[in-house]
Amino acid sequence: AAELRSWASRMSQIFLRDFKPEDATAVNEIALAAFDQFRDSYDDWPGFGARIGQMSALSENGEIVVAVADRELVVGAVAYVGPNQPKASFFRPEWPIMRMLVVSPSARGRGVGRLLTEECLSRARRDGATQFALHTSSVMEVALPMYLRMGFKFHSSAPPIHGVEYGVYLREIDA
Repeated sequence: AAELRSWASRMSQIFLRDFKPEDATAVNEIALAAFDQFRDSYDDWPGFGARIGQMSALSENGEIVVAVADRELVVGAVAYVGPNQPKASFFRPEWPIMRMLVVSPSARGRGVGRLLTEECLSRARRDGATQFALHTSSVMEVALPMYLRMGFKFHSSAPPIHGVEYGVYLREIDA
């Protein structure tokens, strides 16, 4: 019976919607759970983890999109920051960007990350952008190859985060 429930939960539909304030705890917990596998890569995990655990604060200058499964269970999230909104100096101001794509470990392998990325690209089109950027690291062994398959290309190095090298990846946006 447990196998059948597990199979049924993997097959449930994923929906995207805008973040609501009541999602904050779930989003913050998923962010920590999603990054936990990388804790040994960062030289100050407690400091970095404290920032990761406040992902919901990105709603202050961006749009957080959440992925929900059965009965509004939040299983993933990403922050979209539009053109000319405040962002790190290694991004051009006119670039829309995405930050902190996170998927609950229990929901991985279901296309949640790709759906969230596609939604950010859709919002960039809505905003009239011709390019879209993100930053990631080679330690992200699932995310980085997905971004490359989706047409992102390495653009430049970004400052390391707690000892982990990061790069800026850019994608042209088709109309």
